[in-house]
This record gives sequence, structure tokens and C-alpha cells, in this order.
Amino acid sequence: MNALSELKKHLRPGQVYRRADLLAWSSAVDRHLKQLVEDGTLTKLAGGIYAYPKRSRFGAVPADDEKLVEAFLKDHRFLLTTPNAYNALGVGSTQLYNETIVYNHKRHGRFKLGKREYDFRIKPHFPSKLTEAFLLVDLIDNLDRLAERKSAIEEGVKKKARRIDPKALARAVQAYGGLKSRKFFEPLLADGMMAHA
Repeated sequence: MNALSELKKHLRPGQVYRRADLLAWSSAVDRHLKQLVEDGTLTKLAGGIYAYPKRSRFGAVPADDEKLVEAFLKDHRFLLTTPNAYNALGVGSTQLYNETIVYNHKRHGRFKLGKREYDFRIKPHFPSKLTEAFLLVDLIDNLDRLAERKSAIEEGVKKKARRIDPKALARAVQAYGGLKSRKFFEPLLADGMMAHA
């Protein structure tokens, strides 16, 4: 039990650990992990990934998305988003989606981590944080996946595109745009319609 107590000293509430992370503090890592899950210290989220949940008066607090995804990918280069982010653009999208998208360089597909499902999509380029210009480009590239009326959203995007920084939009199209968004924004950028109204 001594070795287990020693291992527990290194664990911090709110953190997510890979099995490999604990090898430095345990010579019987699999046995210790089993005991820590059984006694409620750790929660198994996926194969080889464990969370040490913070506690609140309502019970265990779910692991932070960023920490969870970083442990799963073994990489800090990713972007978390959701189709709900498009609603803040004011282009007419109002649907609510229970979906978290992870743009990354390593994994593709839907993965359940803990009680949540994530849609991992490999994308060669994405910004380090969400911007209005990126979201406009991303919205057009993902329009077919949404439950919105396409024509109404496209009109809303055209109007919005005329009101934001044209250089930022051109950079976003160039850096992150797929075939659909490049085709969509090209005439807008070329016609000089991007000048601030």
C-alpha cells in the first residue's frame, strides 16, 4: 500500500494522465491503476487514459476538454470547436448541436472519451484559436453537414463577409479554406466587394 500512497502523492485533481505518465512513479502501474480506479481516485476515460476528477458539491467534475484531447492525441496541436460557434457569426444559423469537433494532425473519426464523444478530423492547417474569419470559411466548408437552409446561410455569409476585415478573410481562405470555401469567397474577394461598407 506504501507504493500506492507514494504514487497518489504525484496525482493532481483536474489532471488527465496517460498510463505512460505514471511509469515514473510506479513499478506496478497496471495493478496500481486498477486499485486507483476501484477506490474512485481515477476514472478510466479510454484505453490508457485516466482522469483524476476534481470534486464539487455536486460530485466529480468532468475532465477539461483540452487536457483530455491533449492526452488522447499525445499532441498539443489541435483546435476544439462546435457547429454552435457559427451561431455567433449572425449569418442566420440558429440550430444547436451536441457535437465537439477536434481539428488535429493525427486522428480521424468519432471517439468516446469518458462520457463524451468527439469528432476528430484531420486538417492540415487550422489556427491556434477560433477567429471570425476562420469560422466563416469553416462554415462554408461544412455547410452540407448542417441542418440549416443552405441558400439562406450563404446569403448571410456574403453579407457578413462584406463587413469584416477583407485581409483577414483573404488570409483565412488562403490558409484554411477547402475547395468549397475557396470557390465561394473567390468572386467576393476578386470583385472588391470586400471593401468595408
